[in-house]
Amino acid sequence: MRKLLIAVALMSIVAPLYAADLVVSNAWVRLLPGDLPLAGYVHVVNSSPREITLVSASSPDFATVQFHQSMNHAGMEEMMHLAKISIPAGKSLDFAPGGYHLMLMGRKQPLAVGQHVALTLHFADGSKQTIQFTVRGATGK
Repeated sequence: MRKLLIAVALMSIVAPLYAADLVVSNAWVRLLPGDLPLAGYVHVVNSSPREITLVSASSPDFATVQFHQSMNHAGMEEMMHLAKISIPAGKSLDFAPGGYHLMLMGRKQPLAVGQHVALTLHFADGSKQTIQFTVRGATGK
């Protein structure tokens, strides 16, 4: 029993390190008119020796943030909601147009090009990381 308690205590110290091991860059949101959902893009690098799993995302500026993946299936563009996304140890993942992205729905206030919005990534280990995304126009500029 003592070994089990020690193992659990060590896991609680080591496990919540996911957020510290994720390096992000080029975080931006594509601004679309009206109440259309927006998409968030970012380059993420897992610098840890273990797989990191993203289980959700949130933002005070949107009612809902989901993980999605766009893909071409039999000549038709499709978008699929993902419950989680795993990034293997030492690998990177691009959230980019035409692939993985953060779908931002239920905008709570008007946004303008050049503003920043905070998006928080939540990890399987219970940790989280808040990232500032720059708002860009519909063309990505």
